[in-house]
Amino acid sequence: MHLSCRRFFLILVLIAVFVGIYFIKSFYDSQVGVPAYKPMDKVITLGQGWDHGSIEWYNHTTQGSTFSLKTEWFLALEQPVFTFDPENSLFQRQDYLGRFGFLFDTHEASKKEVYPNAVHNLPVGFTEDVNFVDPMTQERMSVIGLSCAACHTGQLNYKGTGVRIVGGQSMANFIKFQNALGLAMLFTYYDPLRFERFATRVLGKDHKAESKAQLKKDFYAAMESSVTKQMALDKKYPVITEEGFGRLDALNRIGNFVFGLELYEGNTRSVDAPVTFPYLWGMSWLDWVQYNGSVMQPMTRNAGEALGVFAPINLTDLSQTLFQSSLTVQYLYIFEQLLGGTKPFEGLKAPEWPSEIFGAIDQDKAAKGKVLYREKCATCHLPPVDSNEICHQDYWTKPNEWNKRFLKVTMVNVDLLGTDSQEVMDWARRTVETKQLGLGVVKAEQGLPLTVENATKLKYDALGFDQAKRDEYNGYRPNKVRAPLCYKARPLEGIWATPPYLHNGSVPNLYQLLSPVAERDRTFYLTSQEFDPKNVGYSTEYVSQGFKLDTDHVGNHNNGHEFRDLGLEEKKDWNGTYPFRGVLGPALTIAERWELVEYLKTLKSRDLSKQTAECPAAILPDDQKQPIPVEVYPGKGGVDTCQ
Repeated sequence: MHLSCRRFFLILVLIAVFVGIYFIKSFYDSQVGVPAYKPMDKVITLGQGWDHGSIEWYNHTTQGSTFSLKTEWFLALEQPVFTFDPENSLFQRQDYLGRFGFLFDTHEASKKEVYPNAVHNLPVGFTEDVNFVDPMTQERMSVIGLSCAACHTGQLNYKGTGVRIVGGQSMANFIKFQNALGLAMLFTYYDPLRFERFATRVLGKDHKAESKAQLKKDFYAAMESSVTKQMALDKKYPVITEEGFGRLDALNRIGNFVFGLELYEGNTRSVDAPVTFPYLWGMSWLDWVQYNGSVMQPMTRNAGEALGVFAPINLTDLSQTLFQSSLTVQYLYIFEQLLGGTKPFEGLKAPEWPSEIFGAIDQDKAAKGKVLYREKCATCHLPPVDSNEICHQDYWTKPNEWNKRFLKVTMVNVDLLGTDSQEVMDWARRTVETKQLGLGVVKAEQGLPLTVENATKLKYDALGFDQAKRDEYNGYRPNKVRAPLCYKARPLEGIWATPPYLHNGSVPNLYQLLSPVAERDRTFYLTSQEFDPKNVGYSTEYVSQGFKLDTDHVGNHNNGHEFRDLGLEEKKDWNGTYPFRGVLGPALTIAERWELVEYLKTLKSRDLSKQTAECPAAILPDDQKQPIPVEVYPGKGGVDTCQ
């Protein structure tokens, strides 16, 4: 009997151990678990108007962002795993960071030739700022951070070839990367053996005990200001909707870092409105940007983004200069010049469909799709940007005070469009308690331009800019931010290269986007970068430790933006115009959907070398201007309700 009790107790202990291991592994996987890394045999770029030097600059130039880690610290970190081979388990390894969806250049030889300044062989979008100055302590140091390219570089993989999309949509999982980096810091600090290895890499083999103690003190301070504080906020304001690969609740995350972490934690909001990373070509010449058409000025857009990816700013310490930040406005300006040039349709171009890789476009279907596009799509998405029609004066704003004109995007009321409204509602409802800034409670649409205006003014003052130079850096546009209950319908050049679709990535491919909601996938895996050239989207097959997108969750809805026939009850309330409650028009036949898919593959940027007339066209009096041919681009009414 005594032996049986001991055996029973031993069995219970073993069960408890296995259950504990299972729950620990489940928690670990939920926080940092990602699929295995699968590098491509080769990676190609498509001619998008930038040379290799411009791409390299875009990929690796700092905008003031930092992970709160000095360069030598980041390079010395180990992966947050238990290993018997720590030197081959460094956090910086390509086969580890690649698991989070970050991109690399495949061949080292070509990387050294084409990307000579690539940062320590780290991913595209990682930067080293050797002149970083902490705005709170004034300490100068070298740090690792992120550039625009981290979020705005895509890759479509097909049968071993990666097609790099400059300015496209990243498929990285930034939250699991952030979690992994936080765990790596925690493991390093609390594991004595791991910290000893870390100290040896940073200080050298013969480091002194005093140097090691100071390193641990400094490392703790960095960990406390970022990881520990962020973990506390995450616990208090939990993530409601998982973002996964290729998505981020950008507006809430930016607001949480700038107004929550940097200003006052009561400004933090739960994450519930993930969006894909918008593609960049053509963006500089749109009158409003962001999915909800909320921002006008390029510097506000770019500086706000840089602050959101951890460019620190002083909003609390009254003993230091308020609004002092690490923003590199001179580089943000150069980036915008690369992106948009000095006149409409310059700068970065949309990628063109590579028939030699993905197969030829069916030109017969595309010709029929062109007719359908003009009938079904152009009212919102405008004529193709390489057409003559796009130059008509009515598609462009009137000259502003700097005599600049911009392409007017169509803003569609979210109730009419019918797509998930979480992003526009979150931004419209968000407020900011300004605390020591002294403005009381303001709307987010006031808080963002206020913050950027003050931060950039300090930088401009330090650079000795006169007003003309400040206007140039600001893109010759006022610092306007708004919160319309609408989504922006932009031109569609290069749309084939930007899956998944809708602002929240809830539709996996173009074919389903043109189908009724009832025929769209309600759940699918959004993880693989393997391209499906027929349906035009990523593979949605199961991937171990991948992200399963469920469109029933808050912020993930895939409804709206559909072509279908109205039901009898709907027709009773219908006023005869589209869009109506998410319906853009009558149902498309299967053949029509495929024809539109083929045509959308053909849309490309404007070739300025072939332009023979002024674009935009000069503004003429109403009695002299040529009308838009309504039989070609018929107005439907009830669309642009947000200007």
